[in-house]
Amino acid sequence: MEKILIVEDDRATRKALQQLFESEGYLVEAAEDGARGLASFRASRPNFVVLDLRMPKIGGQDVCKLIRKESEDVPILILSGSAAEVDRVLLLELGADDYVTKPFSPKELLARVRAVLRRTRRTPAAIEHLYFEDIVVDFRRMEVVRGSATVALTPQEFKLLKYLSQNQDRVLSRDQLLNDVWGYNSYPSTRTVDSHILTLRQKLERDPSNPVHFLTVHNVGYKFALGAQRCSQSV
Repeated sequence: MEKILIVEDDRATRKALQQLFESEGYLVEAAEDGARGLASFRASRPNFVVLDLRMPKIGGQDVCKLIRKESEDVPILILSGSAAEVDRVLLLELGADDYVTKPFSPKELLARVRAVLRRTRRTPAAIEHLYFEDIVVDFRRMEVVRGSATVALTPQEFKLLKYLSQNQDRVLSRDQLLNDVWGYNSYPSTRTVDSHILTLRQKLERDPSNPVHFLTVHNVGYKFALGAQRCSQSV
Protein backbone atom coordinates (compact mmCIF):
# COMPACT_ATOMS: atom_id res chain seq x y z
CA MET A 1 0.00 0.00 0.00
CA GLU A 2 1.46 3.34 -1.06
CA LYS A 3 1.94 6.14 1.44
CA ILE A 4 1.24 9.77 0.56
CA LEU A 5 2.59 12.69 2.56
CA ILE A 6 0.48 15.86 2.44
CA VAL A 7 2.22 19.10 3.42
CA GLU A 8 -0.44 21.83 3.52
CA ASP A 9 -0.90 24.67 6.00
CA ASP A 10 -4.61 25.22 5.35
CA ARG A 11 -6.43 22.92 7.78
CA ALA A 12 -9.58 22.49 5.67
CA THR A 13 -7.63 21.66 2.52
CA ARG A 14 -5.33 19.31 4.43
CA LYS A 15 -8.28 17.38 5.89
CA ALA A 16 -10.06 17.21 2.53
CA LEU A 17 -6.93 15.84 0.85
CA GLN A 18 -6.41 13.31 3.61
CA GLN A 19 -9.99 12.05 3.28
CA LEU A 20 -9.70 11.97 -0.52
CA PHE A 21 -6.57 9.82 -0.57
CA GLU A 22 -7.68 7.56 2.27
CA SER A 23 -10.94 6.89 0.42
CA GLU A 24 -8.82 5.61 -2.49
CA GLY A 25 -6.90 3.21 -0.25
CA TYR A 26 -3.68 5.16 0.29
CA LEU A 27 -1.93 5.45 3.61
CA VAL A 28 -1.75 9.15 4.45
CA GLU A 29 0.42 11.33 6.66
CA ALA A 30 -0.23 15.06 6.94
CA ALA A 31 1.90 17.98 8.06
CA GLU A 32 0.83 21.59 8.61
CA ASP A 33 4.02 23.40 7.61
CA GLY A 34 7.28 22.90 5.76
CA ALA A 35 9.39 22.08 8.81
CA ARG A 36 7.00 19.36 9.98
CA GLY A 37 6.69 18.12 6.42
CA LEU A 38 10.45 17.61 6.12
CA ALA A 39 10.53 15.82 9.47
CA SER A 40 7.69 13.50 8.38
CA PHE A 41 9.39 12.83 5.06
CA ARG A 42 12.65 11.85 6.72
CA ALA A 43 10.90 9.67 9.29
CA SER A 44 8.43 7.80 7.09
CA ARG A 45 9.86 7.93 3.53
CA PRO A 46 6.52 8.15 1.68
CA ASN A 47 5.91 6.99 -1.87
CA PHE A 48 4.47 10.36 -2.92
CA VAL A 49 4.51 13.95 -1.65
CA VAL A 50 1.71 16.49 -2.18
CA LEU A 51 3.22 19.85 -1.29
CA ASP A 52 1.64 23.29 -0.90
CA LEU A 53 3.72 26.07 -2.42
CA ARG A 54 3.18 28.85 0.12
CA MET A 55 3.61 27.85 3.76
CA PRO A 56 5.01 29.32 6.97
CA LYS A 57 8.47 28.48 8.36
CA ILE A 58 9.79 26.77 5.21
CA GLY A 59 8.14 27.50 1.85
CA GLY A 60 7.15 24.82 -0.64
CA GLN A 61 9.96 25.64 -3.07
CA ASP A 62 12.58 25.12 -0.38
CA VAL A 63 10.92 21.93 0.86
CA CYS A 64 10.82 20.60 -2.70
CA LYS A 65 14.50 21.40 -3.18
CA LEU A 66 15.50 19.74 0.10
CA ILE A 67 13.45 16.60 -0.56
CA ARG A 68 14.93 16.27 -4.02
CA LYS A 69 18.45 16.55 -2.61
CA GLU A 70 17.70 13.65 -0.27
CA SER A 71 15.72 11.51 -2.70
CA GLU A 72 15.89 11.57 -6.45
CA ASP A 73 13.00 9.20 -6.99
CA VAL A 74 10.07 10.11 -4.71
CA PRO A 75 7.41 11.90 -6.81
CA ILE A 76 6.44 15.44 -5.75
CA LEU A 77 3.23 17.21 -6.79
CA ILE A 78 2.92 20.92 -6.03
CA LEU A 79 -0.33 22.68 -5.07
CA SER A 80 -0.57 26.43 -5.57
CA GLY A 81 -2.95 29.26 -6.26
CA SER A 82 -0.59 30.64 -8.92
CA ALA A 83 -0.94 29.55 -12.52
CA ALA A 84 1.93 31.68 -13.82
CA GLU A 85 4.10 29.81 -16.31
CA VAL A 86 7.28 30.95 -14.60
CA ASP A 87 6.20 29.13 -11.43
CA ARG A 88 5.72 25.86 -13.30
CA VAL A 89 9.10 26.12 -14.99
CA LEU A 90 10.85 26.98 -11.71
CA LEU A 91 9.21 24.15 -9.81
CA LEU A 92 10.13 21.62 -12.47
CA GLU A 93 13.71 22.87 -12.33
CA LEU A 94 13.66 22.30 -8.58
CA GLY A 95 12.60 18.70 -9.15
CA ALA A 96 8.79 18.65 -8.87
CA ASP A 97 7.01 16.06 -11.03
CA ASP A 98 3.67 17.81 -11.53
CA TYR A 99 1.73 20.93 -10.59
CA VAL A 100 -1.96 21.57 -9.81
CA THR A 101 -3.52 24.98 -9.18
CA LYS A 102 -6.20 25.74 -6.62
CA PRO A 103 -9.12 25.31 -6.72
CA PHE A 104 -8.66 21.86 -8.22
CA SER A 105 -10.92 18.97 -9.14
CA PRO A 106 -10.44 15.95 -6.83
CA LYS A 107 -10.75 13.68 -9.88
CA GLU A 108 -8.03 15.58 -11.71
CA LEU A 109 -5.75 15.50 -8.69
CA LEU A 110 -6.19 11.74 -8.27
CA ALA A 111 -5.62 11.21 -12.00
CA ARG A 112 -2.37 13.17 -11.87
CA VAL A 113 -1.14 11.29 -8.80
CA ARG A 114 -1.92 7.95 -10.45
CA ALA A 115 -0.22 9.01 -13.68
CA VAL A 116 2.98 9.99 -11.86
CA LEU A 117 2.95 6.74 -9.87
CA ARG A 118 2.51 4.75 -13.10
CA ARG A 119 5.50 6.50 -14.64
CA THR A 120 7.67 5.76 -11.63
CA ARG A 121 6.57 2.11 -11.57
CA ARG A 122 7.50 1.77 -15.25
CA THR A 123 11.01 3.05 -14.58
CA PRO A 124 13.68 0.46 -15.51
CA ALA A 125 16.16 -0.85 -12.96
CA ALA A 126 17.74 2.08 -11.19
CA ILE A 127 21.06 3.15 -12.66
CA GLU A 128 23.60 3.97 -9.99
CA HIS A 129 26.55 5.12 -12.10
CA LEU A 130 27.14 6.24 -15.64
CA TYR A 131 30.58 6.39 -17.28
CA PHE A 132 31.53 8.03 -20.56
CA GLU A 133 34.58 9.89 -21.81
CA ASP A 134 36.23 11.17 -18.61
CA ILE A 135 32.87 11.61 -16.88
CA VAL A 136 31.50 9.71 -13.90
CA VAL A 137 27.86 10.27 -12.91
CA ASP A 138 26.66 9.09 -9.50
CA PHE A 139 22.86 9.21 -9.66
CA ARG A 140 22.33 8.33 -6.02
CA ARG A 141 24.49 11.18 -4.79
CA MET A 142 23.46 13.40 -7.71
CA GLU A 143 27.12 14.17 -8.45
CA VAL A 144 29.00 14.50 -11.71
CA VAL A 145 32.80 14.52 -12.00
CA ARG A 146 34.56 15.33 -15.25
CA GLY A 147 38.24 14.53 -14.95
CA SER A 148 39.01 15.97 -11.54
CA ALA A 149 36.38 18.74 -11.64
CA THR A 150 32.82 18.65 -10.32
CA VAL A 151 30.09 19.53 -12.82
CA ALA A 152 26.95 21.15 -11.43
CA LEU A 153 23.64 19.85 -12.80
CA THR A 154 20.17 20.99 -11.77
CA PRO A 155 17.72 18.35 -10.47
CA GLN A 156 15.86 18.49 -13.77
CA GLU A 157 19.07 17.98 -15.74
CA PHE A 158 19.80 14.91 -13.59
CA LYS A 159 16.30 13.55 -14.28
CA LEU A 160 16.74 14.08 -18.02
CA LEU A 161 20.21 12.52 -18.03
CA LYS A 162 18.99 9.49 -16.07
CA TYR A 163 16.02 8.98 -18.38
CA LEU A 164 18.26 9.23 -21.44
CA SER A 165 20.74 6.78 -19.96
CA GLN A 166 17.94 4.31 -19.17
CA ASN A 167 16.85 4.55 -22.82
CA GLN A 168 20.24 4.72 -24.49
CA ASP A 169 20.31 4.29 -28.27
CA ARG A 170 16.52 4.78 -28.43
CA VAL A 171 15.10 7.70 -30.39
CA LEU A 172 12.91 9.74 -28.03
CA SER A 173 10.49 12.40 -29.22
CA ARG A 174 10.30 15.80 -27.52
CA ASP A 175 6.73 15.07 -26.42
CA GLN A 176 7.81 11.75 -24.90
CA LEU A 177 10.59 13.47 -22.99
CA LEU A 178 8.20 16.16 -21.76
CA ASN A 179 5.64 13.62 -20.60
CA ASP A 180 8.03 11.18 -18.95
CA VAL A 181 10.67 13.53 -17.53
CA TRP A 182 8.77 16.75 -16.85
CA GLY A 183 5.44 15.08 -16.12
CA TYR A 184 3.21 17.39 -18.15
CA ASN A 185 1.02 16.19 -20.98
CA SER A 186 0.70 19.73 -22.35
CA TYR A 187 3.77 21.77 -21.58
CA PRO A 188 4.07 25.34 -22.93
CA SER A 189 6.89 24.59 -25.40
CA THR A 190 9.06 21.70 -26.59
CA ARG A 191 11.92 24.21 -26.66
CA THR A 192 12.28 23.34 -22.98
CA VAL A 193 13.69 19.97 -24.05
CA ASP A 194 15.95 21.60 -26.64
CA SER A 195 17.43 24.00 -24.09
CA HIS A 196 18.10 21.22 -21.58
CA ILE A 197 19.77 19.01 -24.19
CA LEU A 198 21.91 21.99 -25.22
CA THR A 199 22.93 22.55 -21.60
CA LEU A 200 23.86 18.87 -21.15
CA ARG A 201 25.98 19.08 -24.29
CA GLN A 202 27.74 22.18 -23.02
CA LYS A 203 28.46 20.55 -19.67
CA LEU A 204 29.20 16.96 -20.71
CA GLU A 205 30.27 16.79 -24.38
CA ARG A 206 33.94 17.15 -25.28
CA ASP A 207 32.92 19.29 -28.28
CA PRO A 208 29.36 20.61 -27.74
CA SER A 209 29.12 21.81 -31.36
CA ASN A 210 29.80 18.24 -32.58
CA PRO A 211 28.09 16.01 -30.00
CA VAL A 212 28.71 12.26 -29.97
CA HIS A 213 26.50 11.34 -27.00
CA PHE A 214 23.50 13.71 -26.97
CA LEU A 215 22.39 13.32 -30.57
CA THR A 216 19.68 15.11 -32.51
CA VAL A 217 17.43 12.95 -34.69
CA HIS A 218 16.04 15.52 -37.11
CA ASN A 219 12.26 15.93 -37.22
CA VAL A 220 11.88 13.42 -34.38
CA GLY A 221 13.78 14.19 -31.18
CA TYR A 222 16.95 13.01 -29.47
CA LYS A 223 19.02 9.92 -28.78
CA PHE A 224 21.65 9.27 -26.12
CA ALA A 225 24.56 7.08 -27.24
CA LEU A 226 27.24 5.69 -24.94
CA GLY A 227 29.21 3.81 -27.57
CA ALA A 228 31.66 1.48 -25.83
CA GLN A 229 31.16 3.22 -22.49
CA ARG A 230 29.05 1.73 -19.73
CA CYS A 231 26.64 2.27 -16.89
CA SER A 232 26.05 0.22 -13.76
CA GLN A 233 22.67 -0.68 -12.27
CA SER A 234 21.48 -1.52 -8.82
CA VAL A 235 20.31 -5.06 -8.22
